[in-house]
Amino acid sequence: MFRKVLIANRGEIAVRVIRTLREMGIASVAVFSDADREALHVRLADEAIHIGPPLVRESYLCIDKVIAAAQRTGAEAIHPGYGFLSENAAFAQACADAGIAFVGPPAAAISAMGSKTEARARMIEAGVPVVPGGSADTLEEARETARRIGYPVMVKAAMGGGGKGMRLCLHEADLERAVDRARSEAEKAFGDGKVYLEKAIMKPRHVEIQVLGDKHGNVVHLFERDCSIQRRHQKVVEETPCPAGNPALIAAMGDVAVRAAKAVDYCSAGTIEFLLDQDGSFYFLEMNTRLQVEHPITEWVTGIDLVREMVRVTAGEPLGYGQDDIVRRGASIECRIYAEDPATGFLPSPGRITALVTPSGPFVRDDGGAYPGAEVSSHYDPLVSKLSVWAPTRALAVERMRRALSEYVVTGIRTNLPFHDRLFRQADFVAGNYHTGFIDEHKAELLQGKETPTDEATLAVALAVAMSQKRKRVEPIAQGNSGVSPWLAQHRTRQLR
Repeated sequence: MFRKVLIANRGEIAVRVIRTLREMGIASVAVFSDADREALHVRLADEAIHIGPPLVRESYLCIDKVIAAAQRTGAEAIHPGYGFLSENAAFAQACADAGIAFVGPPAAAISAMGSKTEARARMIEAGVPVVPGGSADTLEEARETARRIGYPVMVKAAMGGGGKGMRLCLHEADLERAVDRARSEAEKAFGDGKVYLEKAIMKPRHVEIQVLGDKHGNVVHLFERDCSIQRRHQKVVEETPCPAGNPALIAAMGDVAVRAAKAVDYCSAGTIEFLLDQDGSFYFLEMNTRLQVEHPITEWVTGIDLVREMVRVTAGEPLGYGQDDIVRRGASIECRIYAEDPATGFLPSPGRITALVTPSGPFVRDDGGAYPGAEVSSHYDPLVSKLSVWAPTRALAVERMRRALSEYVVTGIRTNLPFHDRLFRQADFVAGNYHTGFIDEHKAELLQGKETPTDEATLAVALAVAMSQKRKRVEPIAQGNSGVSPWLAQHRTRQLR
């Protein structure tokens, strides 16, 4: 097993990985940009090393700097988290070339599934159902593909994900504009403007299957997550089980997901994403060759620590269990708490958090990367935390999430907490009747509705925290005191400059 692992990421996911490493007795190394000198992941890690200015291309996306940081600190492995370099085949190969283990799949698997067009071809060859589609290298080629599969169509970036480079086109007259805009956005986001076309499945669910494989050819699935509540094609709420699923459907999707993973000799944690049509048909969408943001809900219902498993299989250990050994219990839901304003179209709301009270109590988990006094930077994704709950049934999980949301208080920045509060009181959502266009269909109700007042006791705690921060300023990290909590102060961070 490894003695030291570097986390090539920031924020809550870096904190999440550090915690599991500490449980495993593995030393952790954080990397940070100028904007993250006082970030929680820097304070919590055993060591931290500066890698550049705030711009991601000069810090968190700089392969040479990350590799150098690992070499300098003696880290034997690198966990990429999600985003940044997590699905970069060149980075995985650079780790291998430097003799550093990459906590993820091999570069060949990332490469095979990183290009959506290549992934589609691989899945078709493996007998995996895919959405009808085709190439769009030229406008004329796009028109031919659209005529063949029929409108409406979705123009999609061939590389990347996260909803970037996607445009819905309902009629041929709109195709040229949709292709141009998708190409432009894809070029800016991924450095590659190549796009392709897929048949638009109207009002589908976005359902994904978590897979896990080792280096000995064993691959299992850990059931599904419904990720249909999205804004701008980006997930906001996820849950398991899928409200529209049934054992036979999920078993079929799981079998297909395992087949897809084996088709590229996959090992580590990964996710096969599907579109689930209203008639029960499902189609391969893409594979994310990394840990997902929403992985906590899978951990809740299966009891399996996915970060631990990733580290284990990277070290060469076999899974040690088969598909029949994995049992799902109860239901789990996750809300992504963002520093953004739903009333302005979910625009980011960076700034300094003056007070922060996170929920607790039975079966409530908050994966956060912030603290009172922390700065939510405009340079990065504005995710504050991932709030998740577990309960024996979905109905009880919805009730528990309502209670947890009522206890969550953030001041100093705007967040999407009011949106979540309204969503968990919306009748169709509570009944499990939703699809990927749900937020757009209920904009007036979800984005401009009346806010529920914060519980007076919870607000009093938040104000007390804010006042304590004013009385006692957080000391600079360089002095070795985190200033966050006595527990964190016990784990002083040695910074390398």
